[in-house]
Amino acid sequence: MSQPRRVPSPGARTQAWSRPYSLGCFIAALIPVTLIVSETHFPAPIQPPQEMVAYFQAEAAKVRICAFLQFCSAIPLGIFTAAMVSRLRSHGAQSAWVLIALVGGLAASSAVALSALIQWTISQPGIAEDSALTVALYFLLFAFGGPGFSVPLGLLTAGLSISAGYLGLLPRWLVVFGVTLGIVGALSALDLLDHRALFLIPLTRFPGFVWMILAGFKLPSARLATGQASA
Repeated sequence: MSQPRRVPSPGARTQAWSRPYSLGCFIAALIPVTLIVSETHFPAPIQPPQEMVAYFQAEAAKVRICAFLQFCSAIPLGIFTAAMVSRLRSHGAQSAWVLIALVGGLAASSAVALSALIQWTISQPGIAEDSALTVALYFLLFAFGGPGFSVPLGLLTAGLSISAGYLGLLPRWLVVFGVTLGIVGALSALDLLDHRALFLIPLTRFPGFVWMILAGFKLPSARLATGQASA
C-alpha cells in the first residue's frame, strides 16, 4: 500500500496574502481620520449633527483617503472568505456552518465596500454643504460599516470556527474565540436600537481581524490523501 501524502488545499496561497492585505488597508484607513494625524476625528453617531457636518466640510480630503483604503480592504476580505471555505471543503467539511461562514464573509465584505463608497460620496465637493443630506449619508455609511459589518463578520468567524472545530482542524481555544466573536457580533445589532451598545462593534471588528490571521495560520493548508494501492 502507498503511504498517505499531502495534497495542497485549494485557496491556501490566496488567503495567505489576502489576510494581511485586508487588515493593513483597514488599519491604514483609520489613520487619516483619527487623532493620530489630526486634532479632530471621524464623528461618532452619538455626536450632534452639526459636529458631523463640520467635520466632513473641513476634512473632505482625509475622508476621501479613508474611503479609498477601506474599499481596498473589502475585496481581500471576500477573497479570504472564499479561500477559507474552499480549504474547509477540501478537508471534508459539509455542514451548514460552512455556508453560513461564506454568507457572513461576503456580506461583511459588501458592507465595507458600500460604507466606503458612501463615505467617498460625502467627501465630494458640495455634498457636505447640504447639512440634512450629509447627516443622512453619514448614518447610512455607519449602518453599513457598523452593525452591517460586525454582525456578518461574527457569522464568518463562528461559521469557520464551528466547521473547523467539528473536524479538529483548529485548536479549541481558537474555536471558542471565534464563536465568542460570533455572539458579540450578533449582539452588536442592538446598536440600531440603543447607541449604548456601540462598543460591541469595535469589540467584534478588531479582535475579528486578529482571529482571521490566527485561523489562517492554524488551519492546515494540506489534507492527507491515500494513494491507490500498489500490487
